[in-house]
Amino acid sequence: MALHPVLNEKLNAAILAMPQPQATRRDAILPAVPDKVHAVIGMRRAGKTTFLRQLQAEWRAAGPPERTVYLSFDDDRLTDLPMEQLGLLLEEYFRRYPELRGRETVRWLLDEVQLVKGWERFVRRVLDTERMEIVVSGSSARMLSREVHTSLRGRGMETVIRPFSFREFLRHRGAEPTRHAREFTAADRSRIEREFREYLTTGGFPEAQGLPGELRVDLLQGYVDTVLFRDIVERHGITQVAALRWLTRQCLRNPAGSLSVHRLNLDLKAQGLGVAKDALHAMMGHLQDAFLISAVALATDSERRRNSNPRKVYPVDTGLISAFDRSGRTNVGHALETVVLHELERRKAELGYVRTPGGFEVDFHARFPDGRDELIQVCTDAGSGETLEREMRALTDAAGDFPRARRRLLVLAFDQLSTAPVKGFTSQPVYEWLLTEGS
Repeated sequence: MALHPVLNEKLNAAILAMPQPQATRRDAILPAVPDKVHAVIGMRRAGKTTFLRQLQAEWRAAGPPERTVYLSFDDDRLTDLPMEQLGLLLEEYFRRYPELRGRETVRWLLDEVQLVKGWERFVRRVLDTERMEIVVSGSSARMLSREVHTSLRGRGMETVIRPFSFREFLRHRGAEPTRHAREFTAADRSRIEREFREYLTTGGFPEAQGLPGELRVDLLQGYVDTVLFRDIVERHGITQVAALRWLTRQCLRNPAGSLSVHRLNLDLKAQGLGVAKDALHAMMGHLQDAFLISAVALATDSERRRNSNPRKVYPVDTGLISAFDRSGRTNVGHALETVVLHELERRKAELGYVRTPGGFEVDFHARFPDGRDELIQVCTDAGSGETLEREMRALTDAAGDFPRARRRLLVLAFDQLSTAPVKGFTSQPVYEWLLTEGS
């Protein structure tokens, strides 16, 4: 078997020390754990390729360029590429640079490598036999699924690339604050609040930044169509495409909404789109695997209660809210809650929402890797005493089931905060919390 000519072409291009385009620095990092394959995953167009290119530039700056190779497999000319071609590619590389084999650490960055069936077996062999560091990327949360983890013998580690965080959004615009949030002046807050409201509407997809509204909507809707057809319909053999599109619109048009598969099933039947509940569950799973949505279950130790209650569904980016809800309604509250959800995911919190015995709902119960618990309520307008009292009462009621949890109220703007701190509660604007790591 000969090396595929397109792979030979890509290897030629990969070895050239070409200048990399300037791009906004991301805050994501690869865990410094040796002998692991690093999987960079996330939704299409969130910035995975750019992140890999930035890694490539950083590593090439520290050593000879030929020791760092970037290769993309997202190419229709490589459809159904057999796994054996990866081995041929490796041998061709070392034929060109035999002095590196076994003597120097070589770094390969393999973009969208999940399109090559059996890629994980190749990577495991390389880790076992060569002095190489491997970074792979893909647009599926199942890239390091249980089966792949087993094949890699537990040697895979994930780094998720999401649309810009608020800090990255400010950095992209040249407006990242230089002082700690606690030291913001009144002028700082005015500027950052203006930027934050723009972020809630625009979202964080890199290519959407600076685009007029209509162009941005077209771009983001195109992203969703690509995900549906390439990452779900084609990958999973979905035949009920109309039902999938309808389900997607429901999820994106109702951010932070509770979606019941039973209710969705009835609504689809009413439209003549009969879909079995098992198929709907599978579609919801595919939407999550493709990073298009996040789903938050009820916070409870009872698996039965968790499975029998609806999940709250959030889009991957606030820009999708305005792109798919053309009703003209204001969605600031939904966008605010969505931003908080994704920041909690960045901070690797285990999440659930809370329903209290008193009939209140708290947006998030978060358990962080260091063992901290927090109850978090997000409020668009806490300016009135009545609203503030209601939100505090919800947090207090929830604390009965989570007595160790810190109670936090996050509001839209600084002027909505009470002048006097309330004992047992932390209150701050969402943007301040976003700009304070681990706050």
